[in-house]
Amino acid sequence: MLDNIELMFTDLELMLRKLKKLSYEENMKRFRSEQGHFIEEMISHVKESEDPDASVAEIAKEFSDGVFSNFSVKGRMNGRKQADLNFFMIYYVFPAILLTDEDCCEKLCDGIRDAWNARFDGTNINYTTYDKLYSSFRNKIFGIF
Repeated sequence: MLDNIELMFTDLELMLRKLKKLSYEENMKRFRSEQGHFIEEMISHVKESEDPDASVAEIAKEFSDGVFSNFSVKGRMNGRKQADLNFFMIYYVFPAILLTDEDCCEKLCDGIRDAWNARFDGTNINYTTYDKLYSSFRNKIFGIF
């Protein structure tokens, strides 16, 4: 179902670099337009399922296993790469799912979070909304930048 899920993380380094309020807004718009089809696919699968909980578990496992298999080397994940993937999930993937405002989006985020934390050793990420993240950025640092 989630073929080539690693493509969702194509611009990971670029989108995490110099993360400021304006760049975050632009990056999220671009992410949603370029990678939104993955999110739509996951949501439609859950909505069309007779058993949404089982569907969420299936998607979450497939998602986390797909990312792990594409970014690990010999079954091990580089610590730096893991940190970058975690941040990308928190800043882009989860908020993009929640921005859809579908009834199942929180359930989907819960499932992906749980599968992600189980799949990646020592990881304990959580999610928040785009609005909460966006409001936490400052336009200027100490009035200088």
